[in-house]
Amino acid sequence: RPRFGVMRSREFLMKDAYSFHLHDEDLVREYENMKSAYQRIFTRLGLEFRMVQADSGAIGGDASQEFHVIADSGEDALVFSTGSDYAANMEAAIAADPAARAAATQALRRIETPTQKTCEDVAALMGIPLQHTVKSIALMTDAGFVLALVRGDHEVNEIKLAKVTGLADYRMAGEAEIVDHLGSQPGFLGPVKPARAIRVIADREVAAMADFVVGANEAGYHLAGVNWGRDLPEPEVADIRNVMAGDTAVDGGELRIARGIEVGHVFQLGRQYAGALGATVLDENGKAAVMTMGCYGIGISRIVAAAIEQNHDDAGILWPQAMAPWDVVVCVINPKQDASVAAASE
Repeated sequence: RPRFGVMRSREFLMKDAYSFHLHDEDLVREYENMKSAYQRIFTRLGLEFRMVQADSGAIGGDASQEFHVIADSGEDALVFSTGSDYAANMEAAIAADPAARAAATQALRRIETPTQKTCEDVAALMGIPLQHTVKSIALMTDAGFVLALVRGDHEVNEIKLAKVTGLADYRMAGEAEIVDHLGSQPGFLGPVKPARAIRVIADREVAAMADFVVGANEAGYHLAGVNWGRDLPEPEVADIRNVMAGDTAVDGGELRIARGIEVGHVFQLGRQYAGALGATVLDENGKAAVMTMGCYGIGISRIVAAAIEQNHDDAGILWPQAMAPWDVVVCVINPKQDASVAAASE
């Protein structure tokens, strides 16, 4: 159904292209050619845009980048650094490695939290920063129960989480499964002494924490002063969180977040599809070789919609010069009354 002004209409126009290559370096060269062409197209159209590192998603492939028109109404969150031209969508954005873990300074202790089930409520009760708490997310996979940990003020990135080995088809654990593996109702969960052996995956920030707070796996209680290696085994570590504005970028700059509307996408598909289809050509030695592929698309009609979302005022659309249907409108009032006016306007 049409929605969001002219952004989501009943039909759309798309420019689609594919390239086929014998060697990987040929694919990389053509990928860079297409990427540069896209940058020139959007620049000439007078749009403020960013090219961002992207997750290839269901299409797959070895690398992909999206082109987003910057607009407050954009559906996608774009992350960029103040220190370089680094930019990525939220699904793929990364922050710098956390600082080294500090030494433990607190003893492990049990804190009564009768009605406090969220990190925010527990932090408020204890009078500590939210960053000192750890959030536990209970998951189920074909291989069993998994507890994913992120800092209390962070959110899990579902795309990153699904890329962790063994979690491609994860789902949220049910209450009965949580009780079975952790021995507690939701709201008081944690990785310390679970009822059964479980897999624990900690975000990089959590793995670098000391003296933190987690659920005690007991209704009405949390544990404070928790430390890796002393109170529980060292975890499996992965980058599984969304970055936040103000995080340090890998280039040393500061990460900031803007909204964007995707208008183009380029992929290095590799040999995934050609291999599945047995699409081969004879190489320079006369032997059958699977082709490597690239894929490149621009949403033509979406560019128009994105331009409107980016360029407007209270009176309506302000077209970029290159996209405007006209430069000047001459309005003639009663041309029949004065032939010279009609002639001058023509």
